[in-house]
Amino acid sequence: MPRTEVTKKIWDYIKKNKLQDAMNKRMINADAKLKELFQKAQVSMFEMTKLVSNHLK
Repeated sequence: MPRTEVTKKIWDYIKKNKLQDAMNKRMINADAKLKELFQKAQVSMFEMTKLVSNHLK
């Protein structure tokens, strides 16, 4: 699956579970599943793309 498709599916998950920060929509508040992927409690949407790319190499 291409990186763009993976990123789109993660965004769908983030929106469905209301994980965007209320004050700064560019930040993602990770739930337990995303913490495993990101290794952090909060990431920016730009950082998320980079972290996803690291898993797809």
